[in-house]
Amino acid sequence: MTSAAVTFDTLKYVKTLKAAGFDERQAEALAVVQADVLDKNLDDLSTKYDLKELEIRMDARLKELELRIAAELAPMKWGVAIAVGGIITLILKSFFPH
Repeated sequence: MTSAAVTFDTLKYVKTLKAAGFDERQAEALAVVQADVLDKNLDDLSTKYDLKELEIRMDARLKELELRIAAELAPMKWGVAIAVGGIITLILKSFFPH
């Protein structure tokens, strides 16, 4: 998983808080805490690139599974076809004896 790159403008955050009535020390403390929260939480997020990469891998695995299932079912299809052919032959022989 790649890290999501997001910039957090702490100076703008501090100025906004000071304009709202916080003193310098409070505004700076909140900016530090907010930056830490963003850094920690963003590390766990998936990016669009991560999701696209996962989609590509899942598509490949599904295709592989489809091919394996088709390969395993092919002999069964022939077996069913032969059995149905035998049943049809028996039915025809019972209606049209020699």
